[in-house]
Amino acid sequence: MVVPGAEAPASGPSVADLLREGIDRLRAAGTERPRLDAELLLGQAAGMERTAIVAHPELTVDRAAAAGYEAAIARRERGEPVAYIRGVKEFFGLAFHVDARALIPRPETELLVELAAQQALRRLARRDGSAPAEPLRIVDVGTGSGAIPVALATALGARGLLGDVRIMATDISDGALALAARNLAAHGLVDAVALTAADLLPANADTFDLVLANLPYIASGDVPGLPVATSFEPVLALDGGPDGLQVIRRLLALLPARLSPAGVAILEIGGDQGAAIVAAVAAALPGWTCRVGPDLAGLPRVALVARDQAGLVAGPGRVAGQP
Repeated sequence: MVVPGAEAPASGPSVADLLREGIDRLRAAGTERPRLDAELLLGQAAGMERTAIVAHPELTVDRAAAAGYEAAIARRERGEPVAYIRGVKEFFGLAFHVDARALIPRPETELLVELAAQQALRRLARRDGSAPAEPLRIVDVGTGSGAIPVALATALGARGLLGDVRIMATDISDGALALAARNLAAHGLVDAVALTAADLLPANADTFDLVLANLPYIASGDVPGLPVATSFEPVLALDGGPDGLQVIRRLLALLPARLSPAGVAILEIGGDQGAAIVAAVAAALPGWTCRVGPDLAGLPRVALVARDQAGLVAGPGRVAGQP
């Protein structure tokens, strides 16, 4: 707005000029996707969709927005993840608040959600309705930002099935739980998912039909060599001990007492841990079944663990589209 008699403010720099400078700086800093990062950061600073940024390089940006963009580029130059700078990350077609209190949701983890939805739907479909049934009990262990339970609850809610499940999410970090609570509120799921502070599973007698977990699985010796962006994420969410499976083994040890007789645990693992998780299950749970499923790149990504084959209901395999 221009006040009569006042000098009109000078126009700011153009989208094209800002992008050019940002891309050059990020390329020099060695970022993997300098153009995409610059477009996303400029779009946020200017309050514009990325498509508008790309389609209209001739537009000018006010100086306050340009200064915000410059600050964001500086943070990215130092290696900070774009998701943390923007404060948002898309996962399973949903937007999540993210910050340094929890791991940034990865696309690979969508497979875990898909398999969890598949297992839940098939278990619910087997009920004949002849008698009132207890809700299907589901727990997400080490929930972080809450991405897994929010995505799963959204998928089940789209089918009108939230009343047939009871979902709990745990984390040892109070900061992560606060972030998860914010995401539950943002998606209208505060009453659908119960958050509980716990080291893995809560200390009570409850058993669960589905145990979901994306626990830290990076070997301690490999953590320092991870991309610089991961140095901004909590080490607690990354470091899985000497061989990467230390925390997962602790969860395996709890399953005999906490997994229902026909239940299944769905665990995310590293792409080189397929044989190792099978061996870990054989050592910790003699006679149990462990089936490993691949991600879209063909790498081992999830392990389904149950007392026997019947407990799996269906083997691992990517569901076509969102469940």
